[in-house]
Amino acid sequence: MAAATPLLDLPRLYPRQRTAIYAPERYSLIEASTKCGKTMGCMVWLLDQAWTHGQPGRNYWWVAPIFGQAAIAFKRIRLGLHVTPAPPDINLTSRTIELPNGATLWFKSGDKPDSLYGEDVFAAVIDEASRVKEESFYAVRSTLTHTRGPIRIIGNVKGRKNWAYQLARKAEAGEPDMSYHKLTAYDAVAGGVLDAREIEDAQRTLPEAVFRELYLAEPSDDGGNPFGASAIAACLAPLSSQPPICWGVDLAKSIDYTVAIALDAQGRVCRFERFRAPWQETLQKVQRLTGRTRAAVDSTGVGDPIVEALQRAGSGAFTGVKFTSASKQQLMEGLAVAIQQRRIRFPDGPIRAELDVFEYEYSRTGVRYAAPAGQHDDCVCALALAVSILPQAQPHPVTFKVAAL
Repeated sequence: MAAATPLLDLPRLYPRQRTAIYAPERYSLIEASTKCGKTMGCMVWLLDQAWTHGQPGRNYWWVAPIFGQAAIAFKRIRLGLHVTPAPPDINLTSRTIELPNGATLWFKSGDKPDSLYGEDVFAAVIDEASRVKEESFYAVRSTLTHTRGPIRIIGNVKGRKNWAYQLARKAEAGEPDMSYHKLTAYDAVAGGVLDAREIEDAQRTLPEAVFRELYLAEPSDDGGNPFGASAIAACLAPLSSQPPICWGVDLAKSIDYTVAIALDAQGRVCRFERFRAPWQETLQKVQRLTGRTRAAVDSTGVGDPIVEALQRAGSGAFTGVKFTSASKQQLMEGLAVAIQQRRIRFPDGPIRAELDVFEYEYSRTGVRYAAPAGQHDDCVCALALAVSILPQAQPHPVTFKVAAL
């Protein structure tokens, strides 16, 4: 009896998703909302390409900014792949999947462009393209030269100063053999992938620039800055002479500064201290600065014993705040709302400089906020801590576990 022909079971795509991903052009540039199904849809497409056109020795690539993201795609395909009756050959070490027809799916990192040259590739996906190095795109493009294989370039938008945004504009302008597509969160709602209430909640709680990039695929003029250059400039004001009602203190890590920022009752910065000192001196200086005024203090890592010592001293109302990805996201989004609604004021100088270069990027686990490599974010963190305990500057209160005083 002849062996049964292997069958591949693929999920169905909603109409706009299928139109974008299965476009007939060799290059499909897809700028998309988070969680709209672009990644899953391109997994379906790449599997379909390998299944339909594959044969022994043919390679099909999934390329992500770093290995961690490539590993996520590998895991999703590995766990969701249903082939009967013959299962694919999956190698967990090399992160490859060999289908019954001999075609091989590879999951690659774009972190080291030189490692991507050399192979002949028959179809490729570049995931989170705005975060992939431009040199990696050049390398992947070279692997498709001999095969004239198709490629899907997908991801959230992240400002306008990256190769993926520029290439998408070429596709949008009608460059031959290229197609451009935008998938918003509302397309995903219409396709049954997302709940409209979740989109409404994101719009209410996220800074406008972040929401528009992540859910509407509309690039920010500020290149991934969550506060907005014009909003930052509109909040500039001289240092207030009024008394403080709260402090935010970001304690030094490694080469960073300890920064203490106080706000008055109108949300204006009225005290600003930035210094490097040994821990005991830092402890004494924070006590002198804050007095008995309420203060939110970074208690992450080595900051924890400092906060405990401040609380034991009993001279003020100190709230310890541990920075995690979730708590930092809440803090920064609260600060962004306060800046965009002009609820706070701060002087020009180090605070403004750090706010101007601060960045966000979307990851699989949420939005990551940080200073660019080689830059500081001590002023930003101290200001965000102060805003978090200034009620009129924080429409959506941030709640943290408060250590006993």
